[in-house]
Amino acid sequence: MSDAHGAVRVRVPVWFWIVAGLAVLWNFMGVFDYVMTQTRNDAYLTSFTDEQLAYFTSFPAWYVAIWASAVFAAFISSVLLLLRMKIAAAGFAVSTALFLVSSVYAFGFTPAMEMMGAGGLAFSAVIFASLAALWWFSRWCAERGILK
Repeated sequence: MSDAHGAVRVRVPVWFWIVAGLAVLWNFMGVFDYVMTQTRNDAYLTSFTDEQLAYFTSFPAWYVAIWASAVFAAFISSVLLLLRMKIAAAGFAVSTALFLVSSVYAFGFTPAMEMMGAGGLAFSAVIFASLAALWWFSRWCAERGILK
């Protein structure tokens, strides 16, 4: 199928919209967590122990900047994916790299395992897997003409 200018139009499958919509929701949760933690929202932080609260509020500024950049890059990339823009792939690459940097610091140089336990490590693995999958997915969609 082509448009009035002769350009080939790609039919966007329903599953693309489902994946892109879920990506926006998933990565919005990361933004929400970041904002609630950084603004020290009382209602959000009530489930934290005193030790966890001290841990999450003691990060150096450079780490907080990386955390913010990672979650906002992932969210913006998800919106770009929903808008079918190729640049989403680059955004997911950046977000994945920033997440890896933050994870190496958190699990290698802080008491993250003590604070979060194996569940925290497993959840971090899920976050990494989702970012890597969205990076791959956005590249795959770009190669097939789904993204412009």
